[in-house]
Amino acid sequence: MTSGVKEAFSVGSKSFTAVAINTAAKTGEWIKSKLGDFSKVDHKYSPHDLVTEVDKGAEKMIRNLIMTHFPHHSFLGEEGVQPGPAASAKALEEVKDAEYLWIVDPVDGTTNFVHGFPFYCVSIALAHRGDVIVGVIYDPSRDELFVAEKGKGAYVHGRKMTVSADAALSGSLVATGFPADRNGALPVNLAGVTALAPRVRNLRVAGSAALHLAYVAAGRLSGFWEIGLNAWDIAAGSLMVQESGGRITDTEGRPYSLDVRHVMATNGHIHDEMRQALAEAGADKLR
Repeated sequence: MTSGVKEAFSVGSKSFTAVAINTAAKTGEWIKSKLGDFSKVDHKYSPHDLVTEVDKGAEKMIRNLIMTHFPHHSFLGEEGVQPGPAASAKALEEVKDAEYLWIVDPVDGTTNFVHGFPFYCVSIALAHRGDVIVGVIYDPSRDELFVAEKGKGAYVHGRKMTVSADAALSGSLVATGFPADRNGALPVNLAGVTALAPRVRNLRVAGSAALHLAYVAAGRLSGFWEIGLNAWDIAAGSLMVQESGGRITDTEGRPYSLDVRHVMATNGHIHDEMRQALAEAGADKLR
């Protein structure tokens, strides 16, 4: 790595990654302590897009912890953005070229959290001029911390992660999600499910895009795709997949960037086969 890239990971004595890890761990433990202890559930974009005061409190905690160390950095958090795809795209456009941008989903998997289903996480990424350089995902239910630094690998429990060796869809476990956009993204994703379910070993829909991406990086899944996500769902996991030897693009095969909303991440071996299957089913973009 060049010295310029190395310098991107810290300002003075403050390590970006250490701050992200500490912030994710503290916030995750607080979120876990609130299981079943919140007063109401609100809807955002649709009746399937939930938010609680825990989401809002967690984002405030994350913002405060990060801004204490890096007060001049930019911040993009899910709960600070108005609901809906247009508002999300506008919010990203306003900050994506910032020198340093923290991209945060305080509770990825809010529906799971609300129902007490233990598959949700804190997702924190740092982008340097639009390029993700740090990704941290913390699963408080399992006390699993996934960490990636650009050019330095990706780790879980301190062990280096490597994507799976599955060579074909037929031997692969893949995952997707059911988007909150019931009229646009959901029918496209369901078409993908119909196309891929008979061709893979099995399919999982566990309800957290960030954790699904971390699982691809860890070799627990060989692929993941979903239509209609946002930068905060994908950013941290995107770096993990890349640093673990996998491949991440949009569902039409274009390189990943912060703008990507229709995402596909795999171990690399099944990427083209999976992309072709989605394209043939008309499940690779909004129609």
